[in-house]
Amino acid sequence: MQEGRAITFTSNLPNTFMASEEDSAILEILGGQRLSGHVAISGAKNSALVLMAGALLCPQECRLRNVPSLVDVGRMGEILMALGVKLERQGDCLTLNASSIGESRAPYELVSQLRASFFVIGPLLARLGVARVPLPGGCAIGARPVDLHVRGLQAMGAEVQIDHGMVNAYVRGASKRLKGAKIYLDYPSVGATETLMMAATLADGETIIENAAQEPEVADLANFCRAMGAKIRGAGTNTITISGVPSLHSTDYSIIPDRVEAGTFLVAGAITYSELSLSPVIPDHLTAVIAKLQAVGAQVITEAPNRLRLIPSDRNRATDIETLPYPGFPTDMQAQFMALLALSEGNSVITETVFENRLRHVAELNRMGANIRLKGCNAIIRGVPMLSGAPVVATDLRASAALVLAGLAANGKTTIQGLHHLDRGYEQLEAKLQKLGARLQRVKGSSDAGNNSALET
Repeated sequence: MQEGRAITFTSNLPNTFMASEEDSAILEILGGQRLSGHVAISGAKNSALVLMAGALLCPQECRLRNVPSLVDVGRMGEILMALGVKLERQGDCLTLNASSIGESRAPYELVSQLRASFFVIGPLLARLGVARVPLPGGCAIGARPVDLHVRGLQAMGAEVQIDHGMVNAYVRGASKRLKGAKIYLDYPSVGATETLMMAATLADGETIIENAAQEPEVADLANFCRAMGAKIRGAGTNTITISGVPSLHSTDYSIIPDRVEAGTFLVAGAITYSELSLSPVIPDHLTAVIAKLQAVGAQVITEAPNRLRLIPSDRNRATDIETLPYPGFPTDMQAQFMALLALSEGNSVITETVFENRLRHVAELNRMGANIRLKGCNAIIRGVPMLSGAPVVATDLRASAALVLAGLAANGKTTIQGLHHLDRGYEQLEAKLQKLGARLQRVKGSSDAGNNSALET
């Protein structure tokens, strides 16, 4: 977004959001460059999306700050507008007014592109007593069923049917209010925890969510809801208690920094043997990532409460990783670390336990000279001395980041297709990397476009 100019969301999103989705766009990277400098970390994508949905709970105007300019944020904005929300953006501030929502059905053509859009079912049920939301889409990284959401809403008194891909939910009775309930989640799903927490803020009575997700984004949502007058305690632990209130009020709230973007830049420093600093960050959100970077050999120093510095080692060493719900190692950092371990001395094993289809970047890294083989949910990595630039295709959001990291470290030129994945979750990634000294550019057209590249190999 341009600074200092108010931009009102319309049915056609600003070019800042959607132009980058051109399937023909390619990112060219000339690897082997040392990086240096400071990286400004944007607001957390996964917080921004759910907080935008959470604004549906409030019948007054709310303002969110530190909102990243991303394709997914634009899509969520379109979904909210279709439900009657008025949105206006100026810089990184987003003003949302849900005082006049009257449409309880989210449009399929938008929801099908963004899994996070399913979050609206909880606030809509809480505000209107009815919601019709299509089953969600998003990255094809595995089955992410909504049964935990549905069972929790049913425990709170909602009638829920799934018919022809549409989740129809409503609350019986004149009050149309959900009822407090005790809910145990079979798995600490972030999405289910957030959906049920939002739904419970306006329910009659007390709701207890056990085996709740503990991710920082869950705590951020709870803090946002509390800023609007909700009564929530325990967010960030495995038991969250919500005492329903009659209504919520306006607030002005700043989103937490994106821990995955921060982790990605820390790996960028390690994989290119470059010293980098980054802020703002919340170091406690990066504990597992920092521990694995230290296991590889890098140092991560806390220079200030919100600022980290990565000091690379002379050589990177192998280590094993198993993805787990927070506070375990995040699945959203698995692909980036695979790129790093592909160039680390020794043998590593990455075990993906969260999503069963999140190892498709293995084939693309191998195309660049990595030595990785798959056995079930395990990626067995034998470190190699170097990677070579090659044409590769991003298969999902975090895989695209892994390929960018591999391209930064590789010899020669790497071209990456599928940039619509990258633009869903990284704000101005190329500009930030260029500021650090990386040589990369986005070009239009087919992979042959690189023949006329300004990047000389």
